[in-house]
Amino acid sequence: MEKIKVIVGLGSCGLAAGAGKVFETISKTKQDKNLDFILKKTSCIGMCFREPLVEVIDNNGSYLYGEVDSIKAAEILEKHVQNSEPIKEYVVKTDLFDTKDKGFFEGQVKIALRNCGYIDPESIEEYEERNGYKAIKKIANDKITPVEVIQTVLDSGLRGRGGGGFPTGLKWRFANNNKAKTKYIICNADEGDPGAFMDRSVLEGDPHSVLEGMIIGAYAIEASEGWIYCRAEYPLAIKRLNIALGQARKNGYLGKNVFGIKGFDFDIHIKEGAGAFVCGEETALMASIEGERGMPRKRPPFPAESGLWKSPTNINNVETFANIPWILINGAAAYSKYGTAKSKGTKVFALTGKIKNGGLVEVPMGITIKDIVFKLGGGIINDKKFKAVQLGGPSGGCIPEYLGDTIVDYDSVNSTGAIMGSGGMVVMDETTCMVDMARFFLDFTKKESCGKCTFCRIGTQRMLEILTRITAGKGKEGDIERLTELSMQIKDSSLCGLGQTAPNPVLTTIKYFRNEYEAHIRDKKCPAKNCKPLLTYFIDAEKCTGCMLCKKVCPVIAISGEKKLPHLIDQQLCTKCGTCLSKCKFLAISVS
Repeated sequence: MEKIKVIVGLGSCGLAAGAGKVFETISKTKQDKNLDFILKKTSCIGMCFREPLVEVIDNNGSYLYGEVDSIKAAEILEKHVQNSEPIKEYVVKTDLFDTKDKGFFEGQVKIALRNCGYIDPESIEEYEERNGYKAIKKIANDKITPVEVIQTVLDSGLRGRGGGGFPTGLKWRFANNNKAKTKYIICNADEGDPGAFMDRSVLEGDPHSVLEGMIIGAYAIEASEGWIYCRAEYPLAIKRLNIALGQARKNGYLGKNVFGIKGFDFDIHIKEGAGAFVCGEETALMASIEGERGMPRKRPPFPAESGLWKSPTNINNVETFANIPWILINGAAAYSKYGTAKSKGTKVFALTGKIKNGGLVEVPMGITIKDIVFKLGGGIINDKKFKAVQLGGPSGGCIPEYLGDTIVDYDSVNSTGAIMGSGGMVVMDETTCMVDMARFFLDFTKKESCGKCTFCRIGTQRMLEILTRITAGKGKEGDIERLTELSMQIKDSSLCGLGQTAPNPVLTTIKYFRNEYEAHIRDKKCPAKNCKPLLTYFIDAEKCTGCMLCKKVCPVIAISGEKKLPHLIDQQLCTKCGTCLSKCKFLAISVS
């Protein structure tokens, strides 16, 4: 009979929810009561909406407990660990009986996230127990050539998971064909959209998979030095990366003659970025590593020809590198059996917004947007109407509900006007104003513009001014046409991907939700009842009982009326705060 294991999820999401305190409670109880079980740490398994998470593994199986606090932790230790009585009502995942959240995991195929939540990310031994470093050892033992490695990656159909979806093997081949003496390989872990949550989670939960992917990539293109560009706002990811790098060096997995491959000398360094969104663009990223201001450079030459310090350079993101060891171990065919004709494998999405099950999911390419939202995501919060998803980060596009059967692959998503990006998926409901949503994302991209290109620097500012005016009830006829014209000029005249894609939220919301723009401009109404300057609060005299509660809570004394008599709202004084609406017990107050 093996000892019971208790594993606490200590990723950033878990720590933010209080998992650190839960771990301390369990550790102290174990010591105080001299309990005989194994206590371990792991990271995020994607089920962020149920954090803190504690897994108990006994001789019957695994039980994942959700929303655990110190009180529940003590109860779990007493009933389950000491008395072998699992607390079913707290369990969110197990193979032994049904749970209400089982749909979150059904349909997922974990390749990039295969180890996240299953291993201690600070233990190289646990990584190796799950086939870690087996791929690079296979390359060394079987004397697989760089060209053969590249061909395997090409045959797998893996496309870059960080943006445009360029074939990874083809990018590696370009770098390999360049016979320069010095080459570099870079891991871009600085994407600044919701998908960056995925990057952070992999680095926190399985850093060695990224290191192994980079080592394989370096061998394939014959690079001698690697860089991981990670934003400094991810301290836990950087901490665990440094631990993993130290372990890899100690084991001889980095340094001279890596894995006994004669002449293959390779090491990896970390560059902490300052959080500039533009540094997600590869040429700006390289400028930052070189100590320059993070600004895009003109292409050509492309990085495979002249990149970091003017040497041939290959850049992939975290998710791309995390896939590489699995592909080398299991073969190209095992990977390419997932997905569609032109988009193979799986994709990680960070679900956020008006969705019940927010977190990380990894699904085969080809799944529909609706299936992600409703089967894995559990549907919309408070069962409101699904309206749209914003896919691809701040520079992505909005896809309406009626296109929810669109499959997730690069070509299908691009055809809607959105982009895959690094996998951020923001879910919106009927209360979301699409004009204000476009304004929100454009405000972000305007602030993050490096300012190098005139159209990006000034054009996004002019667009933001128009959108702000529209949402304030001051829109004019012709504003939609002005936004469209500016969008096309910015897309055509910007040097890098930030400027070229910045107008996407505006263009897609105009394309699919033009009626909302027209309602704001012509009728001075917000159909979603979201834009405060366009709202009007009314009291229904027939429903009002004169309880005076609304009058008491109004912060600007805009409501008048006597006790037990209908009240009135002075529209000149009303600040549209909505406090009266939230407090009325008789549904007498409405908004239009």
